[in-house]
Amino acid sequence: MSSRRAQASTRGTSRASGSVAGAAVAGPAQVQAQAQVRDRLDNVNKIAVLVPHSVGDFVFTLPALHALRLAYPQAELALVGQPWQCALLHGRPGPVDKVVLMPPYPGVGLAADDPCGDSAAAAFLEQTQAARIDLAVQLFGGGRYSNPFVQRFGARLAVGHRADDAPPLDRWVRYAVPNNRRLALLEVAALAGAPPPPLGDEFAVTEADRAEAAKVFRVCAGRPLAVLQPGSTDPRRCWPAESFAAVGTALAKAGAAVAVNGTASEAAVVRAVIDAMPWPAIDLTGRLSLAGLCGLLDGAALMVSNDTGPLHLALAIGTPSVGIFWFTNLIDGTPLRQHLLRSALSLRLHCPVCGAENVRFRCPHDPSFVSDVPVEQVTELAVSLLRSVTKQ
Repeated sequence: MSSRRAQASTRGTSRASGSVAGAAVAGPAQVQAQAQVRDRLDNVNKIAVLVPHSVGDFVFTLPALHALRLAYPQAELALVGQPWQCALLHGRPGPVDKVVLMPPYPGVGLAADDPCGDSAAAAFLEQTQAARIDLAVQLFGGGRYSNPFVQRFGARLAVGHRADDAPPLDRWVRYAVPNNRRLALLEVAALAGAPPPPLGDEFAVTEADRAEAAKVFRVCAGRPLAVLQPGSTDPRRCWPAESFAAVGTALAKAGAAVAVNGTASEAAVVRAVIDAMPWPAIDLTGRLSLAGLCGLLDGAALMVSNDTGPLHLALAIGTPSVGIFWFTNLIDGTPLRQHLLRSALSLRLHCPVCGAENVRFRCPHDPSFVSDVPVEQVTELAVSLLRSVTKQ
């Protein structure tokens, strides 16, 4: 597998367990015209950033995290997040210095009326206040529950989004959906005096990532690797397995080695794709950690995926990809480096089961909203992308 070398770190090695160091990343120049870059806070030693829990939504925060790192190069930047983020970011070059595990909190990881996290949250907040945070940044949704949580950090300055039902922070920008998540979060960083960073790889891949991937997958006869990702935590975003199989077959005929990735819970759909292919494909179900998947994607020629975390991780690494989107999700997930993504789009508005319009409201049904995306369209995008990448 060929690999994409991430840009040089601007921070060096991590300083604590679960910590990482910083590198420059993406952000188009026109963002500066949209975001009002406010004055920077003086004498900032500690920054705490509340981030989303899912892989894809975390990836959307990366440009904002890089912006904060470049604006405050001497400050310690702590990500308030989950155990999987600690494992993924440990020892990794990037904008984050350490991961602080967030306790369960009503409305942020727990149901809004769930009192179970009260004692753990109180202990966490007491420790956070004692740490004397200078700048708190809320990157977790519109702020109805996350803004009060961040306010309790006791920071000198708190910034973030504000939806109509959320209390204000010291500096805030209106939360609106749908929107491009990366651009919207860069606007939050601008509230803290952090302008958009230069374009570049958003997520660094390490030699340890590549070594784990190499244990699972070795390319035969120098063939380029195409990774298929047929699963998603949201079934409405899932393109049919037989459609993925048709694309995988076309890529194999075009000379690619095909691997199909999924979590243990997605084993059935991965198997369905492989069984429907007349050409051999490699089953990666549950064989790679998230870090190992990064190593695999770094050496892949391309990825074909539903709108799910691994797709956005591939784009952050710099892997050319074909993404299958329901149309409003493409608005949310479009990368800053748009040359990396070829999009196949469903314009379906109404639920195939009940007929309800699902743009403003979500009905209770979970059929695929992207099943009508033509196989021929995705195949053409994937094969042409493979040919363009292998010619480079």
